[in-house]
Amino acid sequence: MKIKDELGLALSGASAAAADGFRQAAHAYHRYAGDPLPLLQAACADSPGFVMAHALTAYLTLLGSNAEAQALGVAAFEAAKDLPATDRERGHVTAIGHMLAGELRAAGRVLEDVSIDHPRDTLALQAGQIIDFLLGDSRMLRDRIGRARPAWSADMPGYHAVLGMHAFGLEETGLYDRAEAAGREAIELEPRNGWARHAVAHVLEMQDRRAEGVAWLRGDVRAWTEESFFQVHNWWHLALFHLGLGEIDEVIALYDGPVWGARSDMSVDLIDAAALLWRLHLRGIELGERWSALADVYEARGGFAQNAFEDAHAMMAFVGAGRTAAARELLAAQAGAVADNAGFVAEVGRPVLEGLLAFGQGDNARAVESLREVRNRSARFGGSHAQRDLIDLTLIEAASRNGDRGLERALLAERAEALPLAGRPSRRLAA
Repeated sequence: MKIKDELGLALSGASAAAADGFRQAAHAYHRYAGDPLPLLQAACADSPGFVMAHALTAYLTLLGSNAEAQALGVAAFEAAKDLPATDRERGHVTAIGHMLAGELRAAGRVLEDVSIDHPRDTLALQAGQIIDFLLGDSRMLRDRIGRARPAWSADMPGYHAVLGMHAFGLEETGLYDRAEAAGREAIELEPRNGWARHAVAHVLEMQDRRAEGVAWLRGDVRAWTEESFFQVHNWWHLALFHLGLGEIDEVIALYDGPVWGARSDMSVDLIDAAALLWRLHLRGIELGERWSALADVYEARGGFAQNAFEDAHAMMAFVGAGRTAAARELLAAQAGAVADNAGFVAEVGRPVLEGLLAFGQGDNARAVESLREVRNRSARFGGSHAQRDLIDLTLIEAASRNGDRGLERALLAERAEALPLAGRPSRRLAA
């Protein structure tokens, strides 16, 4: 008898026991809580031909991780690529191959087709949306999930994950009321869904509802932190809410504690650390040795010119730590960017890095020129609106330091119009 998952999708090569372990691992992945890897390793040991267990291992380890984890993803792909599989499963393996080649757009397109044919394939939806995020494709962040929602109902396993993913896509396309409703519904179904929790946090961030944001995250900390591999990013969101309220001591305590206290070398965690320090840096906050500690990890980690968005945050660390040589080496490495990242570097990454370096060196006129030129197309190198806001914040500060009062006033007026709830006359109080 062929084994199927809870939604009727075939699981080639799986025993009943391995399929049960995969189900538990997928549940952890969908809520970003629990440790899926031991479950997947046990499933693959039991059933070496289990295609989807290898695929989920690859998705877990190839993006936003470190070299050690990525090696697991490569091994998973090698184990899966020649196994007997259904068309759906072959789609996953093909997408992973594109990911390994740096061809994110191709990977996203393959997973789009998988989701069109199998709208209840939650893994295809989730992996596809992560790729949309890396591509900065806000429309697909929303529509990849929206297309599938008619095939779902609240009584289906994993429906909370679909709601949480749709909430984030709705938020990134400015549909804030619908996004918040979907995210809160997802949390009612599964309080430990870290992605849905973060989607609502994004809504509150974009609407400048800072005090509500603090209450949202501090109200049930255990739900989104216990065994969560997404908790650092949600701690980062909490820090942004406190920053917007001018509570600098709270922000620094969060940085020194849950955001960076463990000194992770996972790229997703490094990005949050660099982004938070840079926001404090723009406000003139003394950060002591924090920049140096972060820059040390970036230098030891290396691997530049593989992701332009990550490179921008490495540049922040090098500028903050005063490591001009490392910053120059990073710029030089980008000349060797390949596949999709070569386009990301050319379109956005290079001018952002040059603008950040110029700002750090006090060349504010050049920083304004670089960042002003690129900010309206910055989505092309990935990230969320909240993350890319650093480009505008740096541009505003550079304009101020350059004495360009007209541009500074215009940018602040633009920002106030975009955040009508803010009502803040002072640029220093913008997050």
